[in-house]
Amino acid sequence: MPDYSATVLDHFQRPRNLGDLESPDAVAEVENPACGDRTRLSVRLRDGRIAEARFRAEGCPAAIAASSMTTELLLGKSLAEAAAIRDEDVAAALGGLPRNKLHCSVLAEDVIQAVIEAYRATHGR
Repeated sequence: MPDYSATVLDHFQRPRNLGDLESPDAVAEVENPACGDRTRLSVRLRDGRIAEARFRAEGCPAAIAASSMTTELLLGKSLAEAAAIRDEDVAAALGGLPRNKLHCSVLAEDVIQAVIEAYRATHGR
């Protein structure tokens, strides 16, 4: 097993915001075709901010931890603030990722961008 930080292990063993939202404002799913990791993200906004975020993920511990941390990073953010979250931010919030697992934080950034696009396509903003 790669050398994961305590934060990665914590988010893997006790993922935050796991599951689906009923009647979300937007949902997106992305997959890394190279490794097969997959993340689904659903969000609900209130007063222009992400009030709720839930995820489902399939993949290695780093992919699950990155998805969990992503939901934590999104809460309370506007769409513009959420769009500014990068893979490096997710990896840093996790206390770092092994080099061969950095693609998991890229998957997190990709699903953030995809859910924002889905929201804008549905709500016209």
